[in-house]
Amino acid sequence: MLCTYWHHADRLAAVPSDVTPETAPAPVWHDLLNPMPEENRSVEHQLGISIPTREEMEDIELSARLYQESGAEFMTMTALTGLDGDEPVKTPVTFILKGSSLVTVRYAEPKPFDVFLLRAQRGIGGGVPCANGEMLMTGLIEALIDRMADALERLGNEIDGVSREVFRSKVSNVTKKTRDLQSLIEQLGQKADFLTAIRESLVSISRLVAYHSALESPQRRPTKELRQRVKLLQRDAASLGDHATFLSGKINFLLDATLGLINLEQNQIIKIFSVAAVVFLPPTLVASIYGMNFDFMPELKWHFGYPLAIVLMMLSAVMPYLYFKRRGWL
Repeated sequence: MLCTYWHHADRLAAVPSDVTPETAPAPVWHDLLNPMPEENRSVEHQLGISIPTREEMEDIELSARLYQESGAEFMTMTALTGLDGDEPVKTPVTFILKGSSLVTVRYAEPKPFDVFLLRAQRGIGGGVPCANGEMLMTGLIEALIDRMADALERLGNEIDGVSREVFRSKVSNVTKKTRDLQSLIEQLGQKADFLTAIRESLVSISRLVAYHSALESPQRRPTKELRQRVKLLQRDAASLGDHATFLSGKINFLLDATLGLINLEQNQIIKIFSVAAVVFLPPTLVASIYGMNFDFMPELKWHFGYPLAIVLMMLSAVMPYLYFKRRGWL
C-alpha cells in the first residue's frame, strides 16, 4: 500500500487520489507498507531511485543498510512491533531521503508510525516536524525511541515485581516454592529476550543517526534546530541503551539469585535426608546386633533385655538429634 503526503498549512495532509502529478505539490512523504511492485516502480520513477527489496533490507551488513545512491540516502534500521506484549517482533524499516522527500519502506505496522502520522495530520502544537523529509524522519525516529522508552519503563517495573517475588516469598511448601522459582526463571528468560530485541533496535537507530549526521552535501543544509534534534536522538538512544544494559544486568543478578535459592532448597531437602539417616543409624545398629542368630547371647534370655534394647535404640536416636539441634544444623 502506497500513501503519499504533502505539507499543507503546517500539517501533514494525504494527497488525494484524483490529483495528477502535474498539478499536485511536491510530496514530502511516500509511505510504502507491504508495497506492490507497481507501487515501488511509481515511487522509483518519481524520485529516480531504486527501492531495496525486503531481502536487501534484512541484510545485516552495514554497507547494505547505510549507503548513498543516485543522490539519495538509504538508511535501514530494526524496528519492533508488539511492544505491548511479551514477545516483540523485529522488522526492518528503510528511510530514503531524496532532496526534500522521504520514502519509508516497511513490511509491518509499528505503532509509532500511526501515532506520529495522527499528530502530524492534526498539527498538534509546534513540535511535530513535517515540513520536509528530514524533519519527518527525525520525528518518526523520535516516536520509535519514545515507544521503546515506555516499553523499558514497563519492563523495569515488571522486573522489580519479579525481584520482590524472589526475595520476599512467604511460601512454606518447599515443592511449591521450587515450582514458583522455576516459573520466575521462565519469566526472566522472556524479559531477557525482550531486552535483547530493544537493545538491537537501539543500536540500529544509533548507527542510522550517526551515519546521517556525518554526511555532508551541498543539497542538505539542516537548520540549527534540526541539528539539535539529531543530537538529541543520539543522546536518547545512548541513554536508553545504558538503561537497557542496567536492566539486563539486573536480570542476570535475579537469575543467579533464583538459581541459588533453588539450590538452597534442594540442599535443605538433602540435608534433612542426611540427618534422618544419621539419626536412625544407631537404632538400626542396635537392632541388627540383637537380630543376630548366635547361640550364646546372654541378653536374649534376660527378663529386661527387650526393654533395655528399646531404651538403647531411643537414646541412640535422640542423642544425635539433640547434638545436631545444639550445633544449629537443623
